[in-house]
Amino acid sequence: MSTTPPAQAAPAVRQQVLVLYLATSALDSEVIGWARYDGTGRTARTTGDSEDPPYATGLDALRDGWRLIQASQLIPPYPGHEYDVSFLKHEFLFEQLVTL
Repeated sequence: MSTTPPAQAAPAVRQQVLVLYLATSALDSEVIGWARYDGTGRTARTTGDSEDPPYATGLDALRDGWRLIQASQLIPPYPGHEYDVSFLKHEFLFEQLVTL
């Protein structure tokens, strides 16, 4: 007769997402805008909920364990519109997986 230990439930894993808008397309450039989303439900942050960015650069987020999952596409401005005000174009998406 064999006895097997009871199956243990896998730990619940949730995603946290960090969106950083940088001054340029370089990952080590200054953060000028940001948003955080917490899939764990532990925090309820929203865009513009603090005066200071969570990191000074995108590289700082990498050093803190965030995983880069998407970098912005480099799309040149349409001729004659180089100085138009529009969306923040240097968007980087990061994630962390958190065990509950």
